[in-house]
Amino acid sequence: MDVEAPAGEVVAFAGGNGSGKSTLLRIAVGLSRPTRGTVAARPPVVGYVPDRFSPNERMSATGYLTHMGRVRGLTTSVASARAGRLLDRLALVGGKHAPLRSLSKGNAQKVALAQALLVEPGLLVLDEPWSGLDADAHGVLAEIMTEVAASGGTVVFTDHRESVTRARATRTYLVAQGRVSLRGPEAPVTERRPASDVVLTAGRDGRVPVDLAWEQLDGVLAVSQDITGVRVRVGRESVDALLFTALQHGWSVERVNGATPDHHRAPDVATNGDMR
Repeated sequence: MDVEAPAGEVVAFAGGNGSGKSTLLRIAVGLSRPTRGTVAARPPVVGYVPDRFSPNERMSATGYLTHMGRVRGLTTSVASARAGRLLDRLALVGGKHAPLRSLSKGNAQKVALAQALLVEPGLLVLDEPWSGLDADAHGVLAEIMTEVAASGGTVVFTDHRESVTRARATRTYLVAQGRVSLRGPEAPVTERRPASDVVLTAGRDGRVPVDLAWEQLDGVLAVSQDITGVRVRVGRESVDALLFTALQHGWSVERVNGATPDHHRAPDVATNGDMR
């Protein structure tokens, strides 16, 4: 296989469970050696988030990150300050000073992301990075990936959802049956398939809607949420399925905004009801 991950790009590896995606990432960061061949031009600073980060530590999140920063050459004060900023940005829940082993899966994942970013990476490698994260952190992670690439770094990640790789990657490699093939480069955002913004609010019948894992639904590209409701950007072909799921779980549809690939907006579709 011949895999290239140029500076300034976001590269995805897609494939089923057991296809070898995680092994490829471990080779990329230098934790595993290839049976044959070499890894060339690996940047000196690599940030890595493994597929499982479950520290059974009494050490706090801040203490752990400060320690990791010092291992990477930062002073204690700089490492502690950077740890605090990253945890604030990722909105860690459970307390910066709580033992790592007391954190939920999603919040442990935020600590894992923070440790990979303590020193600006030339290569950021993320194995299923959205796993367990809340909706707000999904958006923050997408911003961070864009920032790393924009600063001249390379981002490499795995995800089994085609909607995510299409939305986040500039090129995608498919991993299957021991082979790796290039599907990309992906089209620029303005050339990708049409998408719609679906705005949902609490049900008008007084029911409290179920808080769904929106990013896990088929075709979902981005999610933003506040006290008034949730806005979901979804591929046009998946709108009907998303609306059905939302209504089944007590949400009302405020409106659906259509957008064509060249960013000309289609007329808003206002429901003025819950479409039931």
